[in-house]
Amino acid sequence: MNATTVAVDLAKSVFQLAVADEHWRIVETQRLTRTQFERWFANRDVSQVIMEACGSAHHWARWLNGLGIEVKLLPAQYIRAYVKRNKTDAADAAALLEAARASDIRPVRVKSVEQQALQGMHRIRSLWMGTRTSRINALRGFCREFGIAIPVGARTGIEAISRVLADPATAVPELIRGTAKLLIDEIRLLEARIAQLERELAALARLSPACTTLLSIPGIGLLTATALVAATSGDVVTSRMPGTLPAGSA
Repeated sequence: MNATTVAVDLAKSVFQLAVADEHWRIVETQRLTRTQFERWFANRDVSQVIMEACGSAHHWARWLNGLGIEVKLLPAQYIRAYVKRNKTDAADAAALLEAARASDIRPVRVKSVEQQALQGMHRIRSLWMGTRTSRINALRGFCREFGIAIPVGARTGIEAISRVLADPATAVPELIRGTAKLLIDEIRLLEARIAQLERELAALARLSPACTTLLSIPGIGLLTATALVAATSGDVVTSRMPGTLPAGSA
């Protein structure tokens, strides 16, 4: 059977497919395992695949593109309005076909491996920053319980806490002092990892013309520039500021 469009509701291990003809009528449904999903397209004439832009969607989009199949990724927040029945995998797949026909829904661009890796670096940094903040706040709380006020500011706070824990006459009991010092060590390790990651981002930015262009704009720093490139594949259009050219110009 020659199908023109296939909507895929992605999952970790089972994929729901809705196969539509040239008139967008569902003519077949399939529920496939990951292995079956990979084999299913081998003997099918599929011109377009519709998927929600969710976890693993960009991976499968790249794989399908490699088979010569056009892929349209739709923003997840717009799909729910097209679900006609109770939310099931089959209903979600059918909703994707309806949403794909809406002219006001702009598809999400398929990200490259490099883009997703760069986004992953940003997310790892955010996780480390969040862990660092939680550790500092915990240490502040411990000190406060023993009547010690720690000044505001992450770096200032860490230095003050380190001095408190190193002081033999501190009000912090010896029972908890050693464990609290382990938190300080953990914070130092996180800071070293964050600094190393930022150096790697800086090295990547120097090799990216789009990052160089973005960094020339006042108010845009390393993190913003690399995050924008990760989100747009470098296809960024900057404001026409004096001395600033759009990415890709010249």
